[in-house]
Amino acid sequence: MNTAARSPLLQRLLPRTLRARLLLILGAGLLLAYALAFALLFAERMDATRTMMLRNLYEDVPVSVALLESLPAQQRAAWIPRLERRTYRYLLRAGQEGMPLTSTRAHQVTMLIDEALDHRYSLRARAVSARPERYEVELRLKDGAPVTIEVTPAPMPLATWLPWVLALQGLLLSACAGMAVRLATRPLARLATAAEQMDLAGQGAPVAQDGPAEVVMAAQALNRLQSRVAAHVAERTQILAAISHDLQTPITRLRLRVEAWEASAAQDKLLADIDQISQLVRDGLSYARSATVATGPALRLDLRSFLESLVADYQDAGKAVQLADGPSALHSTHPEVLRRVLQNLIDNALSHAGSAQARLRVDEAGTACIDVLDRGPGIPDDQLAAVLQPFHRLEPSRSRSTGGTGLGLAIAQQLAQALGAGLSLSNREGGGLQATVMLARR
Repeated sequence: MNTAARSPLLQRLLPRTLRARLLLILGAGLLLAYALAFALLFAERMDATRTMMLRNLYEDVPVSVALLESLPAQQRAAWIPRLERRTYRYLLRAGQEGMPLTSTRAHQVTMLIDEALDHRYSLRARAVSARPERYEVELRLKDGAPVTIEVTPAPMPLATWLPWVLALQGLLLSACAGMAVRLATRPLARLATAAEQMDLAGQGAPVAQDGPAEVVMAAQALNRLQSRVAAHVAERTQILAAISHDLQTPITRLRLRVEAWEASAAQDKLLADIDQISQLVRDGLSYARSATVATGPALRLDLRSFLESLVADYQDAGKAVQLADGPSALHSTHPEVLRRVLQNLIDNALSHAGSAQARLRVDEAGTACIDVLDRGPGIPDDQLAAVLQPFHRLEPSRSRSTGGTGLGLAIAQQLAQALGAGLSLSNREGGGLQATVMLARR
Protein backbone atom coordinates (compact mmCIF):
# COMPACT_ATOMS: atom_id res chain seq x y z
CA MET A 1 0.00 0.00 0.00
CA ASN A 2 1.43 3.38 -0.98
CA THR A 3 1.78 6.46 1.20
CA ALA A 4 -1.17 8.24 -0.43
CA ALA A 5 -3.46 5.35 0.45
CA ARG A 6 -2.21 5.16 4.03
CA SER A 7 -2.50 8.87 4.73
CA PRO A 8 -6.33 9.12 5.04
CA LEU A 9 -6.39 6.09 7.34
CA LEU A 10 -3.63 7.57 9.47
CA GLN A 11 -5.48 10.87 9.66
CA ARG A 12 -8.61 9.10 10.87
CA LEU A 13 -6.70 7.17 13.53
CA LEU A 14 -4.82 10.19 14.90
CA PRO A 15 -6.58 12.67 17.22
CA ARG A 16 -7.76 15.89 15.59
CA THR A 17 -6.04 18.43 17.86
CA LEU A 18 -2.31 19.12 17.83
CA ARG A 19 -2.21 18.90 21.61
CA ALA A 20 -3.68 15.40 21.62
CA ARG A 21 -1.33 14.27 18.84
CA LEU A 22 1.73 15.56 20.68
CA LEU A 23 0.56 13.91 23.89
CA LEU A 24 0.03 10.64 22.04
CA ILE A 25 3.45 10.74 20.38
CA LEU A 26 5.36 11.86 23.50
CA GLY A 27 3.42 9.51 25.75
CA ALA A 28 3.97 6.53 23.46
CA GLY A 29 7.65 7.40 23.08
CA LEU A 30 8.17 7.79 26.83
CA LEU A 31 6.31 4.57 27.61
CA LEU A 32 8.28 2.69 24.95
CA ALA A 33 11.59 4.03 26.26
CA TYR A 34 10.50 3.27 29.80
CA ALA A 35 9.51 -0.28 28.86
CA LEU A 36 12.82 -0.79 27.02
CA ALA A 37 14.79 0.47 30.02
CA PHE A 38 12.82 -1.80 32.32
CA ALA A 39 13.38 -4.78 29.98
CA LEU A 40 17.13 -4.12 29.89
CA LEU A 41 17.22 -3.76 33.67
CA PHE A 42 15.24 -6.95 34.11
CA ALA A 43 17.51 -8.83 31.68
CA GLU A 44 20.59 -7.59 33.52
CA ARG A 45 19.00 -8.65 36.81
CA MET A 46 18.27 -12.10 35.40
CA ASP A 47 21.85 -12.46 34.17
CA ALA A 48 23.21 -11.35 37.53
CA THR A 49 20.90 -13.77 39.32
CA ARG A 50 21.99 -16.63 37.05
CA THR A 51 25.65 -15.82 37.56
CA MET A 52 25.16 -15.64 41.34
CA MET A 53 23.32 -18.96 41.39
CA LEU A 54 26.04 -20.72 39.41
CA ARG A 55 28.77 -19.30 41.63
CA ASN A 56 26.95 -20.27 44.79
CA LEU A 57 26.27 -23.72 43.37
CA TYR A 58 29.93 -24.17 42.42
CA GLU A 59 31.08 -23.19 45.93
CA ASP A 60 28.30 -24.92 47.86
CA VAL A 61 28.10 -28.40 46.26
CA PRO A 62 31.62 -29.62 47.25
CA VAL A 63 31.10 -28.49 50.86
CA SER A 64 27.64 -30.02 51.14
CA VAL A 65 28.68 -33.34 49.58
CA ALA A 66 31.79 -33.50 51.77
CA LEU A 67 29.63 -32.81 54.84
CA LEU A 68 27.23 -35.62 53.94
CA GLU A 69 30.20 -37.94 53.34
CA SER A 70 31.56 -37.24 56.83
CA LEU A 71 28.26 -37.63 58.66
CA PRO A 72 26.93 -40.99 59.83
CA ALA A 73 24.03 -42.19 57.68
CA GLN A 74 21.50 -41.71 60.50
CA GLN A 75 22.42 -38.01 60.97
CA ARG A 76 22.32 -36.96 57.34
CA ALA A 77 18.54 -36.39 57.24
CA ALA A 78 18.79 -33.80 60.02
CA TRP A 79 21.27 -31.74 58.04
CA ILE A 80 19.40 -31.80 54.72
CA PRO A 81 17.07 -28.79 55.54
CA ARG A 82 20.11 -26.72 56.51
CA LEU A 83 21.72 -27.34 53.14
CA GLU A 84 18.65 -26.31 51.10
CA ARG A 85 18.89 -23.18 48.95
CA ARG A 86 16.31 -21.16 46.99
CA THR A 87 17.03 -22.79 43.62
CA TYR A 88 18.31 -26.23 44.60
CA ARG A 89 18.15 -28.74 47.45
CA TYR A 90 19.62 -32.12 48.45
CA LEU A 91 17.52 -35.28 48.65
CA LEU A 92 18.58 -38.57 50.26
CA ARG A 93 17.13 -40.73 47.54
CA ALA A 94 17.81 -41.88 44.03
CA GLY A 95 16.88 -39.63 41.14
CA GLN A 96 13.50 -40.00 39.47
CA GLU A 97 13.14 -41.58 36.10
CA GLY A 98 12.83 -38.76 33.61
CA MET A 99 13.94 -37.57 30.21
CA PRO A 100 17.47 -36.75 29.13
CA LEU A 101 18.46 -33.13 29.57
CA THR A 102 17.50 -30.86 26.67
CA SER A 103 18.15 -27.30 27.79
CA THR A 104 21.55 -25.69 27.54
CA ARG A 105 21.25 -24.36 31.08
CA ALA A 106 20.67 -27.85 32.51
CA HIS A 107 23.74 -29.22 30.72
CA GLN A 108 25.76 -26.25 31.97
CA VAL A 109 24.67 -26.79 35.59
CA THR A 110 25.45 -30.52 35.40
CA MET A 111 28.93 -29.84 34.04
CA LEU A 112 29.44 -27.20 36.74
CA ILE A 113 28.54 -29.72 39.51
CA ASP A 114 30.88 -32.30 37.98
CA GLU A 115 33.68 -29.76 37.82
CA ALA A 116 33.07 -28.60 41.39
CA LEU A 117 33.33 -32.20 42.62
CA ASP A 118 36.60 -32.67 40.66
CA HIS A 119 34.98 -35.44 38.59
CA ARG A 120 35.15 -37.79 41.58
CA TYR A 121 31.55 -38.96 41.31
CA SER A 122 29.57 -40.53 38.53
CA LEU A 123 26.63 -38.20 37.85
CA ARG A 124 23.25 -39.17 36.42
CA ALA A 125 21.12 -36.21 35.27
CA ARG A 126 17.44 -36.37 34.31
CA ALA A 127 14.86 -33.73 33.38
CA VAL A 128 11.82 -34.13 35.65
CA SER A 129 9.64 -31.19 34.53
CA ALA A 130 9.71 -28.72 31.66
CA ARG A 131 7.32 -26.08 33.03
CA PRO A 132 8.40 -25.13 35.55
CA GLU A 133 11.85 -26.33 34.69
CA ARG A 134 13.17 -28.92 37.17
CA TYR A 135 15.92 -31.49 36.81
CA GLU A 136 17.83 -33.79 39.14
CA VAL A 137 21.50 -34.77 39.31
CA GLU A 138 22.10 -38.09 41.16
CA LEU A 139 25.40 -39.24 42.66
CA ARG A 140 26.51 -42.03 45.03
CA LEU A 141 28.45 -41.38 48.21
CA LYS A 142 31.40 -43.60 49.12
CA ASP A 143 29.16 -45.82 51.26
CA GLY A 144 26.81 -46.31 48.28
CA ALA A 145 24.02 -44.05 49.63
CA PRO A 146 22.25 -42.05 46.92
CA VAL A 147 22.16 -38.24 47.02
CA THR A 148 20.13 -36.27 44.50
CA ILE A 149 20.59 -32.56 43.82
CA GLU A 150 17.21 -31.19 42.66
CA VAL A 151 17.63 -27.94 40.71
CA THR A 152 14.66 -25.57 40.13
CA PRO A 153 15.91 -22.44 38.33
CA ALA A 154 13.88 -19.32 39.20
CA PRO A 155 14.37 -15.61 38.60
CA MET A 156 15.03 -13.26 41.46
CA PRO A 157 11.62 -12.22 42.85
CA LEU A 158 10.59 -8.58 42.36
CA ALA A 159 9.92 -6.39 45.36
CA THR A 160 6.23 -5.69 46.02
CA TRP A 161 6.85 -1.93 46.00
CA LEU A 162 8.52 -1.94 42.55
CA PRO A 163 5.28 -1.84 40.43
CA TRP A 164 4.00 1.10 42.47
CA VAL A 165 7.24 3.00 41.95
CA LEU A 166 7.12 2.27 38.22
CA ALA A 167 3.49 3.45 38.02
CA LEU A 168 4.34 6.63 39.93
CA GLN A 169 7.26 7.35 37.61
CA GLY A 170 5.01 6.75 34.60
CA LEU A 171 2.43 9.22 35.93
CA LEU A 172 5.16 11.76 36.63
CA LEU A 173 6.51 11.43 33.09
CA SER A 174 3.00 11.76 31.65
CA ALA A 175 2.35 14.88 33.72
CA CYS A 176 5.63 16.44 32.58
CA ALA A 177 4.83 15.58 28.95
CA GLY A 178 1.34 17.09 29.31
CA MET A 179 2.77 20.29 30.79
CA ALA A 180 5.35 20.54 28.01
CA VAL A 181 2.69 20.03 25.32
CA ARG A 182 0.44 22.62 26.96
CA LEU A 183 3.27 25.16 27.04
CA ALA A 184 3.98 24.43 23.37
CA THR A 185 0.39 24.53 22.07
CA ARG A 186 -1.07 27.36 24.15
CA PRO A 187 0.74 30.10 22.16
CA LEU A 188 -0.45 28.45 18.93
CA ALA A 189 -4.04 28.48 20.17
CA ARG A 190 -3.63 32.15 21.12
CA LEU A 191 -2.32 32.93 17.64
CA ALA A 192 -5.21 31.06 16.03
CA THR A 193 -7.72 33.03 18.12
CA ALA A 194 -6.00 36.30 17.22
CA ALA A 195 -6.05 35.42 13.51
CA GLU A 196 -9.75 34.50 13.74
CA GLN A 197 -10.55 37.84 15.41
CA MET A 198 -8.31 39.95 13.18
CA ASP A 199 -9.94 43.32 12.58
CA LEU A 200 -9.79 44.34 8.92
CA ALA A 201 -10.24 47.95 9.96
CA GLY A 202 -7.00 47.83 11.95
CA GLN A 203 -8.82 48.82 15.16
CA GLY A 204 -8.09 45.60 17.04
CA ALA A 205 -5.34 45.23 19.63
CA PRO A 206 -2.11 43.71 18.30
CA VAL A 207 -1.23 40.15 19.20
CA ALA A 208 0.91 39.89 22.34
CA GLN A 209 4.53 39.29 21.35
CA ASP A 210 5.66 37.05 24.17
CA GLY A 211 6.57 33.42 24.66
CA PRO A 212 9.12 31.33 22.73
CA ALA A 213 11.13 32.95 19.94
CA GLU A 214 9.17 31.12 17.21
CA VAL A 215 5.85 32.29 18.67
CA VAL A 216 7.14 35.87 18.93
CA MET A 217 8.14 35.75 15.26
CA ALA A 218 4.71 34.40 14.28
CA ALA A 219 2.98 37.12 16.35
CA GLN A 220 5.10 39.82 14.73
CA ALA A 221 4.28 38.45 11.28
CA LEU A 222 0.56 38.35 12.13
CA ASN A 223 0.64 41.95 13.37
CA ARG A 224 2.39 43.04 10.19
CA LEU A 225 -0.16 41.13 8.13
CA GLN A 226 -3.01 42.81 10.00
CA SER A 227 -1.50 46.23 9.31
CA ARG A 228 -1.04 45.47 5.61
CA VAL A 229 -4.56 44.08 5.25
CA ALA A 230 -6.03 47.10 7.06
CA ALA A 231 -4.06 49.45 4.82
CA HIS A 232 -5.18 47.57 1.70
CA VAL A 233 -8.85 47.55 2.73
CA ALA A 234 -8.68 51.24 3.69
CA GLU A 235 -7.17 52.04 0.31
CA ARG A 236 -9.91 50.07 -1.44
CA THR A 237 -12.58 51.89 0.56
CA GLN A 238 -11.05 55.27 -0.27
CA ILE A 239 -10.96 54.39 -3.96
CA LEU A 240 -14.60 53.33 -3.93
CA ALA A 241 -15.57 56.44 -1.95
CA ALA A 242 -13.75 58.64 -4.43
CA ILE A 243 -15.36 56.86 -7.37
CA SER A 244 -18.77 57.17 -5.76
CA HIS A 245 -18.24 60.84 -5.09
CA ASP A 246 -17.01 61.50 -8.60
CA LEU A 247 -19.92 59.57 -10.13
CA GLN A 248 -22.53 61.52 -8.19
CA THR A 249 -21.84 64.68 -10.13
CA PRO A 250 -22.31 63.26 -13.68
CA ILE A 251 -25.27 61.18 -12.48
CA THR A 252 -26.93 64.28 -11.05
CA ARG A 253 -26.16 66.26 -14.20
CA LEU A 254 -27.56 63.45 -16.33
CA ARG A 255 -30.72 63.36 -14.22
CA LEU A 256 -31.26 67.11 -14.60
CA ARG A 257 -30.86 66.92 -18.36
CA VAL A 258 -33.29 64.01 -18.69
CA GLU A 259 -35.83 65.70 -16.44
CA ALA A 260 -35.65 68.76 -18.73
CA TRP A 261 -37.04 66.66 -21.58
CA GLU A 262 -40.65 66.47 -22.39
CA ALA A 263 -42.47 63.74 -20.49
CA SER A 264 -42.39 60.48 -22.41
CA ALA A 265 -41.94 56.73 -21.93
CA ALA A 266 -38.27 57.01 -22.92
CA GLN A 267 -37.73 59.66 -20.24
CA ASP A 268 -39.22 57.37 -17.56
CA LYS A 269 -36.98 54.49 -18.60
CA LEU A 270 -33.88 56.68 -18.52
CA LEU A 271 -34.77 58.06 -15.09
CA ALA A 272 -35.28 54.51 -13.79
CA ASP A 273 -31.85 53.51 -15.14
CA ILE A 274 -30.28 56.58 -13.52
CA ASP A 275 -31.90 55.69 -10.18
CA GLN A 276 -30.58 52.17 -10.49
CA ILE A 277 -27.03 53.37 -11.22
CA SER A 278 -27.15 55.76 -8.27
CA GLN A 279 -28.43 53.03 -5.95
CA LEU A 280 -25.75 50.62 -7.15
CA VAL A 281 -23.01 53.16 -6.42
CA ARG A 282 -24.36 53.82 -2.92
CA ASP A 283 -24.72 50.11 -2.13
CA GLY A 284 -21.24 49.33 -3.43
CA LEU A 285 -19.80 52.00 -1.14
CA SER A 286 -21.80 50.65 1.80
CA TYR A 287 -20.49 47.13 1.13
CA ALA A 288 -16.88 48.36 1.03
CA ARG A 289 -17.33 50.28 4.28
CA SER A 290 -18.95 47.29 6.00
CA ALA A 291 -15.69 45.33 5.69
CA THR A 292 -13.86 47.92 7.80
CA VAL A 293 -16.51 48.82 10.35
CA ALA A 294 -15.05 50.06 13.63
CA THR A 295 -16.92 48.29 16.41
CA GLY A 296 -15.42 49.95 19.48
CA PRO A 297 -16.07 48.60 22.99
CA ALA A 298 -18.98 46.21 23.46
CA LEU A 299 -22.00 47.31 25.52
CA ARG A 300 -24.33 45.26 27.70
CA LEU A 301 -27.59 45.35 25.77
CA ASP A 302 -31.15 44.32 26.57
CA LEU A 303 -31.98 42.64 23.27
CA ARG A 304 -35.75 42.70 23.83
CA SER A 305 -35.81 46.46 24.40
CA PHE A 306 -33.43 46.94 21.48
CA LEU A 307 -35.76 45.08 19.10
CA GLU A 308 -38.80 46.96 20.40
CA SER A 309 -37.04 50.28 19.59
CA LEU A 310 -36.00 49.06 16.12
CA VAL A 311 -39.48 47.79 15.24
CA ALA A 312 -41.09 51.00 16.57
CA ASP A 313 -38.93 53.06 14.18
CA TYR A 314 -40.24 51.04 11.22
CA GLN A 315 -43.82 51.28 12.43
CA ASP A 316 -43.51 55.06 12.79
CA ALA A 317 -42.45 55.13 9.14
CA GLY A 318 -45.59 53.17 8.20
CA LYS A 319 -43.79 49.89 7.51
CA ALA A 320 -45.47 46.51 8.21
CA VAL A 321 -42.94 45.24 10.79
CA GLN A 322 -44.00 43.34 13.91
CA LEU A 323 -42.20 41.96 16.97
CA ALA A 324 -43.15 38.44 18.04
CA ASP A 325 -43.49 37.43 21.66
CA GLY A 326 -40.34 35.98 23.15
CA PRO A 327 -37.98 35.98 26.12
CA SER A 328 -35.70 38.74 27.32
CA ALA A 329 -31.95 38.38 27.00
CA LEU A 330 -28.87 40.40 27.88
CA HIS A 331 -25.87 40.34 25.58
CA SER A 332 -22.60 42.24 25.20
CA THR A 333 -22.46 43.54 21.64
CA HIS A 334 -22.15 46.66 19.50
CA PRO A 335 -25.65 48.19 19.13
CA GLU A 336 -25.01 50.31 16.03
CA VAL A 337 -23.51 47.45 14.02
CA LEU A 338 -26.25 45.05 15.14
CA ARG A 339 -28.88 47.63 14.14
CA ARG A 340 -27.40 47.87 10.64
CA VAL A 341 -27.45 44.08 10.28
CA LEU A 342 -31.11 43.84 11.28
CA GLN A 343 -32.09 46.84 9.16
CA ASN A 344 -30.60 45.19 6.07
CA LEU A 345 -32.46 41.95 6.82
CA ILE A 346 -35.76 43.74 7.51
CA ASP A 347 -35.40 45.91 4.40
CA ASN A 348 -34.76 42.77 2.37
CA ALA A 349 -37.93 41.17 3.77
CA LEU A 350 -39.98 44.31 3.09
CA SER A 351 -38.70 44.50 -0.49
CA HIS A 352 -39.72 40.94 -1.33
CA ALA A 353 -42.63 40.20 0.99
CA GLY A 354 -44.07 43.60 1.90
CA SER A 355 -43.95 42.79 5.65
CA ALA A 356 -41.56 41.38 8.21
CA GLN A 357 -41.54 39.99 11.72
CA ALA A 358 -38.66 40.08 14.21
CA ARG A 359 -38.32 37.45 16.91
CA LEU A 360 -35.88 36.95 19.81
CA ARG A 361 -35.16 33.46 21.14
CA VAL A 362 -32.50 31.53 23.04
CA ASP A 363 -31.53 28.13 21.66
CA GLU A 364 -30.66 24.98 23.62
CA ALA A 365 -26.98 25.93 23.82
CA GLY A 366 -27.87 29.29 25.42
CA THR A 367 -27.07 31.34 22.32
CA ALA A 368 -29.21 34.41 21.73
CA CYS A 369 -30.74 34.33 18.24
CA ILE A 370 -32.65 37.06 16.40
CA ASP A 371 -34.91 35.89 13.55
CA VAL A 372 -36.27 38.09 10.75
CA LEU A 373 -39.25 36.31 9.17
CA ASP A 374 -41.24 37.00 6.04
CA ARG A 375 -43.84 35.30 3.84
CA GLY A 376 -42.24 36.16 0.52
CA PRO A 377 -41.29 33.81 -2.32
CA GLY A 378 -38.33 32.38 -0.41
CA ILE A 379 -35.04 31.20 -1.90
CA PRO A 380 -34.23 27.83 -3.51
CA ASP A 381 -32.39 25.61 -1.05
CA ASP A 382 -29.33 25.29 -3.28
CA GLN A 383 -29.03 29.10 -3.40
CA LEU A 384 -29.27 29.88 0.33
CA ALA A 385 -25.49 30.14 0.78
CA ALA A 386 -24.84 31.82 -2.57
CA VAL A 387 -27.15 34.80 -1.94
CA LEU A 388 -24.84 35.91 0.87
CA GLN A 389 -22.16 36.64 -1.73
CA PRO A 390 -21.97 40.17 -3.18
CA PHE A 391 -23.94 40.92 -6.36
CA HIS A 392 -25.53 37.46 -6.40
CA ARG A 393 -29.08 37.82 -7.67
CA LEU A 394 -32.02 35.48 -8.11
CA GLU A 395 -34.44 35.52 -11.02
CA PRO A 396 -37.32 36.12 -11.23
CA SER A 397 -38.42 36.27 -7.59
CA ARG A 398 -35.79 38.79 -6.52
CA SER A 399 -34.93 40.59 -9.76
CA ARG A 400 -33.76 44.13 -10.41
CA SER A 401 -37.38 45.18 -10.78
CA THR A 402 -37.62 45.04 -7.00
CA GLY A 403 -34.95 47.71 -6.74
CA GLY A 404 -32.23 45.56 -5.19
CA THR A 405 -28.58 45.41 -6.19
CA GLY A 406 -27.62 42.04 -4.70
CA LEU A 407 -25.61 43.59 -1.86
CA GLY A 408 -28.06 43.82 1.04
CA LEU A 409 -27.51 40.30 2.39
CA ALA A 410 -23.76 40.44 1.65
CA ILE A 411 -23.49 43.64 3.73
CA ALA A 412 -25.45 41.99 6.54
CA GLN A 413 -23.11 39.00 6.36
CA GLN A 414 -19.97 41.16 6.66
CA LEU A 415 -21.39 43.20 9.51
CA ALA A 416 -22.39 40.02 11.36
CA GLN A 417 -18.84 38.71 10.99
CA ALA A 418 -17.54 41.99 12.40
CA LEU A 419 -19.72 41.29 15.46
CA GLY A 420 -18.40 37.77 15.76
CA ALA A 421 -21.93 36.53 15.03
CA GLY A 422 -23.29 34.09 12.49
CA LEU A 423 -25.92 34.69 9.79
CA SER A 424 -27.94 31.84 8.29
CA LEU A 425 -30.90 31.66 5.92
CA SER A 426 -33.60 29.00 5.73
CA ASN A 427 -36.98 28.62 4.08
CA ARG A 428 -40.07 28.54 6.29
CA GLU A 429 -42.81 25.99 6.20
CA GLY A 430 -45.75 27.45 4.30
CA GLY A 431 -43.48 29.79 2.31
CA GLY A 432 -41.20 32.64 3.18
CA LEU A 433 -37.67 33.17 4.42
CA GLN A 434 -36.11 33.10 7.88
CA ALA A 435 -32.85 35.00 8.43
CA THR A 436 -31.20 34.22 11.78
CA VAL A 437 -28.46 36.22 13.49
CA MET A 438 -26.71 34.00 16.06
CA LEU A 439 -24.89 36.20 18.55
CA ALA A 440 -21.63 34.74 19.85
CA ARG A 441 -21.64 33.96 23.57
CA ARG A 442 -19.11 35.97 25.59
